[in-house]
Amino acid sequence: MQQYHISKHSSFYTIGLNYKKADAEVRGKFSLSEAAMHTLLTQAKNNDIDGLLITSTCNRTELHGFAQHPFQLIKLLCDNTQGSVEEFQEVAYVYKNKEAINHLFRVGTGLDSQILGDFEIVGQLKQSFYRSKKYGLANPFLERLCNAVLRASKRIKTETELSSGATSVAFASVQYILRNVPEISSKNILLFGTGKIGRNTCENLIKHTKNSHITLINRTRDKAERIAGKFNLIVKDYGDLQTEIRSADVLIVATSAQSPTISKELIYTKKPLLILDLSIPKNVSDQVSELENVTLIHLDHLSQMTDETLEKRKKHIPQAEEIIDEIKDDFIKWLETRKFAPVIKALKQKLKTMKDEELDFQSKKQLGFNQEQADIISNRIIQKITTQFANHLKETDVDADSSLALIQRVFQLEVDSK
Repeated sequence: MQQYHISKHSSFYTIGLNYKKADAEVRGKFSLSEAAMHTLLTQAKNNDIDGLLITSTCNRTELHGFAQHPFQLIKLLCDNTQGSVEEFQEVAYVYKNKEAINHLFRVGTGLDSQILGDFEIVGQLKQSFYRSKKYGLANPFLERLCNAVLRASKRIKTETELSSGATSVAFASVQYILRNVPEISSKNILLFGTGKIGRNTCENLIKHTKNSHITLINRTRDKAERIAGKFNLIVKDYGDLQTEIRSADVLIVATSAQSPTISKELIYTKKPLLILDLSIPKNVSDQVSELENVTLIHLDHLSQMTDETLEKRKKHIPQAEEIIDEIKDDFIKWLETRKFAPVIKALKQKLKTMKDEELDFQSKKQLGFNQEQADIISNRIIQKITTQFANHLKETDVDADSSLALIQRVFQLEVDSK
């Protein structure tokens, strides 16, 4: 890929891991909490990383940014998670420049999601960008790229049926319940954790199970009460968790802790209990599956479920890819413009200096010289000259690098590449 000189001494990289090669346990080691993201971005800023975006979701952790070498980003990730460089290398991918841009488009448009067409990543991408902007790490390249990805995502959602039907991790969990728990409308359902996935799961439960026996528990009770108020559900204190598990038929865990919130010691049940763990890292201890009457299902299993909805979505992949290519081409053209912008700017300044010197000379030499009028005409000529150079550089059959070097040499330009 051509070097677009967006960053003076760096290339654009994506480093990360996802559900394709890393299981839930490994992904959990590399997941980033809000506090960890704060530390990572602060370190990046202090180490002169020029632009950085973090995507950390239940099925992937990625850093997208500029570095002299990808190991700078890999070290940032490993220093702020529980995973080692050796573990990362076993399951990781590293993309550079064009490949990194392609990858972010596929992630942000749902083509690389664990469940095809799951657009929850859009909100996470927006949040990632605003977080980077807060730390001064959202450079013009990342801003333009994120906007392009979001524009592609919006068009795919409105112009194709890639996201048709209700298929997401939240909906997949409810589908599993409907298929495996008889008479679900009369069962006791306990939802532990009311973050985004918890809220979405709650809405799907109410819509599809017609169950009025849903209880919410969250470490912060007022968050649970806000959701419960919308649907007239029961809220219990965090201290009642063990008691509520004992009477539950279905336990859905959607907490976002860095270690298990449900242990084997919490569970005493004499009837069948289905537990769905929708968290990364796992928030239900693996030892729970050793208990009698308990079935433990993790979101990785739910995400592998295929149904007619997903098969229908696959038919719309080519149309989605066409939209991505169209918007990505616009982005690449913008990059090309950015490539020669510093030279055009320096050329315009050099011509302006030459103009000012000549006008000053003529104003002293000619009686009644109209400097104001001459200035207007000269500026228009400079604009036409620089536009002509810019249009030349945009031509697809032009060797832009050679042309830029020639312009700099002929006009003896000092170019600020920042």
